[in-house]
Amino acid sequence: MEKQFLIDDLKLSESWRLFRIMGEFVEGVESLYELGPAVSIFGSARIPPTDPVYQKAERIAELFVKNKFAVITGGGGGVMEAANKGAAKAGGPSVGMNIKLPFEQAPNPYADIQLEFKYFFIRKVMFMKYAFAYVAMPGGLGTLDEVFEVMTLIQTRRIKPFPVILVGSDYWSGLLDWIRSRLRDTGKISPEDMNIVQLLDDPEEVVAAVKRVVVI
Repeated sequence: MEKQFLIDDLKLSESWRLFRIMGEFVEGVESLYELGPAVSIFGSARIPPTDPVYQKAERIAELFVKNKFAVITGGGGGVMEAANKGAAKAGGPSVGMNIKLPFEQAPNPYADIQLEFKYFFIRKVMFMKYAFAYVAMPGGLGTLDEVFEVMTLIQTRRIKPFPVILVGSDYWSGLLDWIRSRLRDTGKISPEDMNIVQLLDDPEEVVAAVKRVVVI
């Protein structure tokens, strides 16, 4: 009997979780559906303002806003803070989609639109759904998760083939070499799948690469 009560409690908990999930989706859609053309910028939360990567992320976001794009980030520190800060510096819109974590992630003060998510998968849907390009600065497991998620969605034609740009040759070249040798050259992905992603270093080139595909 006690076991049955535990199962019933679990079912009830799962039912209420569905309402929480629906609520997060609704809040995200209502907050972002009028955002306009935007770029999602990914990267490490652990990079300090003195790091050149932080400064480059800030510059890239500033340039995107000057070219009439909004900026979407994960809303935390490091690269996310830098991108929201760069967007604010240019006087344009930016979104911070914070995730509740037991460590690291606290919302930065620079985003115009602040959202908070409990569920990673809902947050990732918002990153993909409302962006016309995806820019990845150096980062950790979360950044890799976001990069491979968008690459998979483009590969399987679940989203349009918008630009996916990795910024930092010294950081990303080894990963791309591994993908070529371990995935492409062994037939686990198609040769054309390598065209999904670009590797760039210069902020102006990053913005230009997006503007060649996305015309506002």
